Amino acid sequence: MKEPSKSAVVRTRIAPSPTGLMHIGTAYMALFNYAFARKHDGQFIVRIEDTDRQRFVEGAEQVIFDGLKWLGIPYTEGPNIGGPHAPYRQSENLPMYKKAAEELIEKGHAYYCFCSAETLDAMRKDQQARKELPHYDRRCRAIPLLEAKKRIDTGEKYVIRMKVPDHEVISWDDAIRGHIEINSNVVDDQVLMKSDGFPTYHLGVIVDDHRMEITHIMRGEEWISSTPKHILLYRYFGWELPVFAHLPLLRNPDRSKMSKRKNDVSVQSYREKGYLPEALRNYLCLMGWSHPQEKDVFDLNEFIAKMSLERIQTTGPIFDINKLNWMNGKYIREVLSLDELIAKLQPFLPADFPKDLLPKVLPLVRDRLVTLKDIGPLTEFFYRDVETKKEDLIGKKGTADEAKMYLDESIKKFETVTEWKAMPMETVLRDMCDAKGWNRGAFFMTLRVAVTGRTATPPLFDTIEVLGKETTMKRLNQARALFA
Repeated sequence: MKEPSKSAVVRTRIAPSPTGLMHIGTAYMALFNYAFARKHDGQFIVRIEDTDRQRFVEGAEQVIFDGLKWLGIPYTEGPNIGGPHAPYRQSENLPMYKKAAEELIEKGHAYYCFCSAETLDAMRKDQQARKELPHYDRRCRAIPLLEAKKRIDTGEKYVIRMKVPDHEVISWDDAIRGHIEINSNVVDDQVLMKSDGFPTYHLGVIVDDHRMEITHIMRGEEWISSTPKHILLYRYFGWELPVFAHLPLLRNPDRSKMSKRKNDVSVQSYREKGYLPEALRNYLCLMGWSHPQEKDVFDLNEFIAKMSLERIQTTGPIFDINKLNWMNGKYIREVLSLDELIAKLQPFLPADFPKDLLPKVLPLVRDRLVTLKDIGPLTEFFYRDVETKKEDLIGKKGTADEAKMYLDESIKKFETVTEWKAMPMETVLRDMCDAKGWNRGAFFMTLRVAVTGRTATPPLFDTIEVLGKETTMKRLNQARALFA
């Protein structure tokens, strides 16, 4: 694909429906549309397509705005910020869609259809019985316009359908997939205006994309089969075609399509689970696109600079939660500064988390954090009482007598410690263990379980230093009491 000329103003958009959640696929499409527009000094627009009133969810619009803001994907125009091409909600633009549909009627490119839901259902069942693909059989297409208008005047319900020509190859050069051809014989006479006066997606999207001067339609591959309808509508209206670019859909590891019935696809859910917006955004950059230097970790500005449609693959990228976890952990460990991480962790700290504890424990658990939400379970033993199990103190190959001995000697040694610092304490306890000929692994595991209640923790003596002498001695004595 040729890059846009320097004189051309690139305008891209996303047009989500407010149906309850912001799908991760919407974020993915928004990211690529935004980056492409930014790279070419253009504009990225958000338009809300809310004409499907049965699926409309109050407040869902704000969920989309909040999700884009959290991910750091700004837009130039939209319902909540305005712009020169308002309105940015389809429900506020109904007269224009009606006018457009009537224009198609007058030009002979559309017709009134009076078929009831029952008629259409029977038609569909009959076609299925004959093992045909369900389609409208065009029975209302032959109704003369004057007769149709008379029926409308009597109050008969109707929809408006587009006229699709027969035996025509409709083609376009897709910016990602190359030349595509579809025969019009497999294209249905699409409903453009519903009986409730609202447009269908196909009419609304064309009218708004033209009105908003969108130059590049970058959307999911599921819309490829609808593109011939859209090309015909552009032709019928006499409008210039935009560039079409169909991105691959996100897939599960088994190659199935990500859906809210099977997957956690809500952007808000990833936010609540403690994923970093920078990491999730970086991961989405790699969905079907690869960095020229094969880098995995890079910021948004680098993506904008390196991004090109030519590097987008046509096969569906795998959304692998394990890879996302790896990337999120890498951002936590290597990308964010300690102060940045502390700030981002604040909403995830339990209510009883001591205010002064985080700077002390974060260096100890940072390498173990996969998401921000992990901070709670990884650190609770520092400030909450622990439950120590006798069998864990003994270990798989130890004995009760050995565990008692380890605890007795440790208590004596810790009581004499004057400098409560990790390094000298570790040296003293290690020397004692070696002098007595104990198994290091068994000894230190008993000690670890006694002071933390766990078999896996951050570095033991750094943990003991943060716990302090009073808490450490209390827990050692509680553990020893289990063998009384």
